[in-house]
Amino acid sequence: MGKISRRAFLTVSAGVAAAGVLSACGASSSTAASTAASTAASSTASSAASAESYTVGICQLVEHDALDSATQGFQDALADKLGDAVTIEFQNAQNDPATCATICNGFVSSGVDLILANATPALQAAQAATADIPILGTSVTEYGVALGIEDFSGTVGGNVSGTSDLAPLDEQAAMILEWFPEAKTAGLLYCSAEPNSQYQVDVIQGELEAAGLTVTQYPFSDSNDLASICQQAADENDVLYVPTDNTVAANTGIVDGICRPMGKPVFAGEEGICSGCGVATLSISYYDLGYTTGEMAAQILTGEADIATMPIEYTNVTKKYNKTICDELGLTAPADYVAIE
Repeated sequence: MGKISRRAFLTVSAGVAAAGVLSACGASSSTAASTAASTAASSTASSAASAESYTVGICQLVEHDALDSATQGFQDALADKLGDAVTIEFQNAQNDPATCATICNGFVSSGVDLILANATPALQAAQAATADIPILGTSVTEYGVALGIEDFSGTVGGNVSGTSDLAPLDEQAAMILEWFPEAKTAGLLYCSAEPNSQYQVDVIQGELEAAGLTVTQYPFSDSNDLASICQQAADENDVLYVPTDNTVAANTGIVDGICRPMGKPVFAGEEGICSGCGVATLSISYYDLGYTTGEMAAQILTGEADIATMPIEYTNVTKKYNKTICDELGLTAPADYVAIE
């Protein structure tokens, strides 16, 4: 039997209700007939409700391992919770915020039941597109920064919630000092178009400067000037740090091609970047992050939870290192670090 849409469900329900009323009027002399009609109407409505279907739009900023894993986890959770009752409309914005806006506006026009915004620019575009359709973010580092919320309390409210990929920034700074206690200078490499990257490097800079390092930020505007800025950062510093930056994540080969031959260690905000160009990271599982977001979506779609009251959810971090790069640079990982597979 084919799935019915929400609009079709309302039509069926209305028709069943009308039929129940007519049956009751025509059989007013028979209590048994009236009861039977009412029972039949209730049973039919219940069957229609159980067959209700949902359409979910996914706007993913760009294709790279972290975001891809989050999307997969989200889809798997919805399949586990709701089976084939969910139709997914997936769109990749090719790392263009303007395309995110076009995608999200399209989702609103088509009347999707929920939007998954995978990465900060996607979340910003979705929030600008609708105040009514539920929006869940994932792979978003700091919602207060992303959405311009001062004194963010952990719950966005309205039609927005989601999950965060933020690993504790003080622990990330401590990771750099643990591996290179003699380092004097650190360069922070990030895309200036990504506000959550700016947030992370600002915090990391404060932590490292408090430990006595000289810290310099190296922002680049897009992938076109990543190589030149990365080269400058590698030339001028003992160690480099890259936050959970989508542009770097999609171009780790550029960073690795510059830093590894120079023997310059790169510390990363997440596993995907570390596996491409880094030595170590405090990593989260983006698949698990996406799966948690999918569980939240299932609760919202079925009416079990109110998105306005759902706090942002986080996941645990694991210390990991890139064995290949560490071996090439002659680095020995601390005992509590796990090799990236």
